[in-house]
Amino acid sequence: MTVDIRVIRAGQMYRYYLCETVVGDGRRPARTPLRAAQEQAGVPVGRWMGRGLAALGLAPGEEVTEAQLRNLFGERGRHPDADRIKAERLAAGDSAKKAFKASALGRQVTVTGVDFVFRPQPTIYLLWALGDEETRLVIEAAHERAIERVLEWIEDEVAVIRYGKDGIYRVRPPGGLVAARFRHYEARSGRPLLHDHLLLAVKGQRLDGKWGSIHTTALHENTVAASALYNELVAAEVCETLGLATEPRIVTPGRRPVMEIAGVPHELIRWTARRSDQIAACLAELEHEYVTAVDDDGELKFLPVVSERARAKMNQIAARKTRPAKRKTQPLAQLRVWWKVSAILTSKVAADVITNLLEPARAAAAAIRARVVAVVDVALAAVDVTATVFVMNEGGRFHRRHLLAEARRHLALVLRGRRRDPGLDEEIVAAAISTHCLDISEPKTTIGLLADYRLYTARWDLADLPARRRPPAPAPDLDRQPPADPGEPAALRPPGQDAGEWEIPRIPLQYDRAVPAGAVVREKLRTTMTAAVRGRAYDVVAHQQAAMPEQLLPPEPADPEHDDQEPEAGRGEAIDMTALRALRQSRTDVGALDLTADRLRRLQEAATKMLNDVRARADRHTPPADADAVRPVHPDDQQAHRPQQPGPHRDREAGH
Repeated sequence: MTVDIRVIRAGQMYRYYLCETVVGDGRRPARTPLRAAQEQAGVPVGRWMGRGLAALGLAPGEEVTEAQLRNLFGERGRHPDADRIKAERLAAGDSAKKAFKASALGRQVTVTGVDFVFRPQPTIYLLWALGDEETRLVIEAAHERAIERVLEWIEDEVAVIRYGKDGIYRVRPPGGLVAARFRHYEARSGRPLLHDHLLLAVKGQRLDGKWGSIHTTALHENTVAASALYNELVAAEVCETLGLATEPRIVTPGRRPVMEIAGVPHELIRWTARRSDQIAACLAELEHEYVTAVDDDGELKFLPVVSERARAKMNQIAARKTRPAKRKTQPLAQLRVWWKVSAILTSKVAADVITNLLEPARAAAAAIRARVVAVVDVALAAVDVTATVFVMNEGGRFHRRHLLAEARRHLALVLRGRRRDPGLDEEIVAAAISTHCLDISEPKTTIGLLADYRLYTARWDLADLPARRRPPAPAPDLDRQPPADPGEPAALRPPGQDAGEWEIPRIPLQYDRAVPAGAVVREKLRTTMTAAVRGRAYDVVAHQQAAMPEQLLPPEPADPEHDDQEPEAGRGEAIDMTALRALRQSRTDVGALDLTADRLRRLQEAATKMLNDVRARADRHTPPADADAVRPVHPDDQQAHRPQQPGPHRDREAGH
């Protein structure tokens, strides 16, 4: 995810934010005013955001002062200008208790806010760091607007104020929320990392004017959907403004592919991934210790393989163990010079590519847009979204927020950086719930009746999915290498091989297991759709082919010496062959699209069989006009029963 969330508590945690986060993650000098510390660090001042500012007498875009931060986040939820309000009430003759109460926003709380961290995908902030000034400004503007849109979505659809006994009543904050945004430029490793910290206060005003506390659990539950929305908005604006396109790339084997800017070399992403390499090395050591740990009796203390949950815990431990000390922050202009020089010297990417990074990206985008027509079919998207969510959640049970996050990922995959119509993600979710989902909620409390907490499952059986094998537990042997497969005996460790170099047995990741299961479900659904969707059997194939990276590229030329020959007519004469060759070398993920050419062929055969069955049933139930007459079969009759290809799909199919 590119959006993280962390709780802010009054006390020591708040002081951490005031001393480091608000000054670019550097060390704030003691007794230095906030504005002066931000100028020394070379980071911009914090800015207020949110519709809730109107109720506090503040305006969006105003500078965040240290006193305002202390009152709202450090003093357990007071008005940002509590000092002024208290002084005015005391001057008017109120007691100290009444003056303090007038400056408070409802009851005092320990959890005063949450910290949302927004960062774009690596290829986007690489363009921001290594591109020209115009590119930098475009990306920063897209980044800020995406944060604003996500905050508006949280205000309208996510945030709720709990009140009443045990918080049984819930209401959206009609006036909106209050947040302070702080900009950072680099990671702890010194590599570029454009990201903003959005300190969101948990205070909201109800319709009766009273202030209540925002339910932070709802914010945590919708972080994935917020991340998908942010990614989609940033990529769409950057691509539309700069003439770029996105493509799916594998970052971690077994996990979901990431939509990155096409044409940006993956070696540059590796150049920024110094922390990731350190964490991966430490994680390998922790996994080895995990699978070989024994108790006093010589028995294995844990599983002989690394589960997904254990891996996530160890990844957090590895991140903490390898966390470097914070560096002294520098102005952005100086950082951009250093980054470009470092990339040229250490990234193994040609200097002319780094200095003109937009050129190969635009060439790759031209090739993608010439070959891929974005087709968003709500009915077909609902099938894909429901199948993926069904197999990704344990027991096949899920909530509406899971469908919404997956719908946004689906749109990002299909549109490839193009903008979409507002509300299209909600339309896909509504179609998925009404057509393919079954409400299995059994509410024991009031919260179970809310739309956001209705529990769903898909309208098909778990027996359709491949069975998951439970690995047996082999006997421990510390002198032997952990088995590559849980069912095989352990092998002797090769001499001279460190623990980190062993092949640790791991349970496949959830998404890796979901890919084949989702393919089974989707193919079954597509061949048994309702009558309203059956007429688009061939549109299914065209829809999926539009999103397949393998369909972007023509075959490799047999003779490189004749690579400059003009392509055949109808095969995209305007496409730059250099851009196509560059695309071949990228890490574009084909398997992540869950539909290979073989599956497409089987899908076409199933669609043809379905149409033939429909014709056979129609012939059986429709009596002929003249039973004794023998009607000859003409070629035109056969053609009449074939589904007609829509115009855009017919042209694209010809291109393949």
